[in-house]
Amino acid sequence: MAAGATMYSFQVTLADVDRGVYEDLALRVARHPSETDAFMLTRLLAYCLEYTDGIAFSDGISATGEPAVYAKDATGALVTWVEVGAPDAARLHDGSLRSPRVAVYTHRDPAKVSALWSGKRIHRSEEIELHSFDPGFIERATEALERRTVVSVSRVEDTLYLELNGWQGQSALHAQRVS
Repeated sequence: MAAGATMYSFQVTLADVDRGVYEDLALRVARHPSETDAFMLTRLLAYCLEYTDGIAFSDGISATGEPAVYAKDATGALVTWVEVGAPDAARLHDGSLRSPRVAVYTHRDPAKVSALWSGKRIHRSEEIELHSFDPGFIERATEALERRTVVSVSRVEDTLYLELNGWQGQSALHAQRVS
């Protein structure tokens, strides 16, 4: 955990009907002082929406050679590399060289995020998915964040239903290929 980071505790009920994943999770997330609530919440949602055996948060901003979220198989081999926000093309290129699957989750305008990668060299870019939410969804949800938050995350037919400490909202889950 980075110096000055604030710890958040999330009690998550996950029901990903689209993938057949149902879990109750107790997660502790370190929020670095330079990290926004929107970035942290997007990181949490990426973890939930990518949930699988071997998934973990990296050490955060201080772990420059790691993605925000990753998954390893039983042998310790990296199988999923997940970036959050607006990573640069070099990070996506590196992730795609190191992992068979790469995804990006953003709370920003996906057109502006993907424009950052235009014309840049990204290994297997056609296989990388950029996931986003409806405009304003993440910002509205962050208003319900507390240091201890009860969360319900449900995905049904590419619609995300989210409840945070009683706040409820929904968003389409948008996905596009990087190139």
